[in-house]
Amino acid sequence: MNIPTSLTFFPRVSHMKYFRAIGLLVFLLLIYSFIPFMSHAKDDPAHPVGEMVIPVTMSAAQKQSMPVWIEAQGTVTPRNYVNVMPRVAGLLQSVSFKEGQTVKVGQLLANIDPRPFQIQVAQAAATLLKDQAQLDGAQTDLEKYESLLKQDSIAVQQVTDQRTMVAQLKGTVASDRATKENAALQLEWTRIVAPINGVVGLRQVDVGNMVGTGGAIGGGNSSLAGGVVSSSVPIVTIAQIQPITVNFAIPQNQLPTILDRLHGASIPVQAWDQRRIAQLDSGKVAAVDNQINSATGTVMIKAEFSNSKMALYPNQFVNVRMLVDTVQNAVVVPSAAIATGGKGSYVYIISNEDKVELRTVTVGLTNKDLTAITSGLAMGERVVTDGLDRLKDGSKVQVVFPSDGSSADGAGSPGHGKGGKPDGEHKRKQAQ
Repeated sequence: MNIPTSLTFFPRVSHMKYFRAIGLLVFLLLIYSFIPFMSHAKDDPAHPVGEMVIPVTMSAAQKQSMPVWIEAQGTVTPRNYVNVMPRVAGLLQSVSFKEGQTVKVGQLLANIDPRPFQIQVAQAAATLLKDQAQLDGAQTDLEKYESLLKQDSIAVQQVTDQRTMVAQLKGTVASDRATKENAALQLEWTRIVAPINGVVGLRQVDVGNMVGTGGAIGGGNSSLAGGVVSSSVPIVTIAQIQPITVNFAIPQNQLPTILDRLHGASIPVQAWDQRRIAQLDSGKVAAVDNQINSATGTVMIKAEFSNSKMALYPNQFVNVRMLVDTVQNAVVVPSAAIATGGKGSYVYIISNEDKVELRTVTVGLTNKDLTAITSGLAMGERVVTDGLDRLKDGSKVQVVFPSDGSSADGAGSPGHGKGGKPDGEHKRKQAQ
């Protein structure tokens, strides 16, 4: 069947008219979808068109006690540090301690060959016996002479001479007794004992070396490398570290406060690690130096710690916090709520209409993540703690809370992380 070529099923429409029809249809659809949105925005006065609601976290200003701390860097020092030196010369016969061992007063550390000193004790004892026998004989003769003198049967001069001899022999016997005691003391000193409680260090002198009152004579551990031990080297050192002390310097303008506090009570001190994360121990101020360093304008303070957990060790660097006062009923907010601008420190106050007001405040003491406000803020007022960089005076805000359920109504709430920023995702909730 042949279809005539002149027949068409659709009317001819130009390309220009086609595209105009499509554009008009799209425009009408856009207007139709926008009308409900405009109607909803018009009916919601709480969210006028064009006003942005900024999510923030907040905390209410509270009154509480505010501790006043003085912070410094300190060095741990032993309460006592002893160089154990021989008190007699001789051959080091034995060592009775282990390096790093804790020792008690009187505990045996080492022995020096005692035989030469035992001989000296025996010689002194023999001399004492000999002179004591002469004294006894002279005293017996003197008693006879005294009897004869009463009978006028002996010359007075002979009796006088005998009395003199007895006195001299008494002196000789007393000297011999002292010599014997000295020899016994020298023998006792061949036993080298701990003079204090503490921890011994590394052994400085090996067994077999000759030692004297000035230290070792000859080689020791260092002789393995070809060196010679100095004559001033002790056998070992002992450091008393329970209790232990920490020395630190403070500016001289803070000294009057510390001295006033010391007159009435002890001053608590805390020792923290270098990163200020863990508290190592707590103690108190033991002493204040008797002069100010004119070169640095500081004065040295010594604090004492029990060191029951052995967290402090000699020459360790620590951060020291010293409590010198406590301010009662201070208005405090998280430190993250405070910003600094051209007019000084300021905070954003959240009103009942959920709008913020920029208010200048006077900042006082700071303790960890809390700061005291001395003026410009009242207890109970809500301040923004996170989101300050997006705010301006009069901004509309919405208070959000951490997803862990912790409240942000109190100063220093646990839901705020470092820098006042909440940890984790936010759970949005309209502030009441």
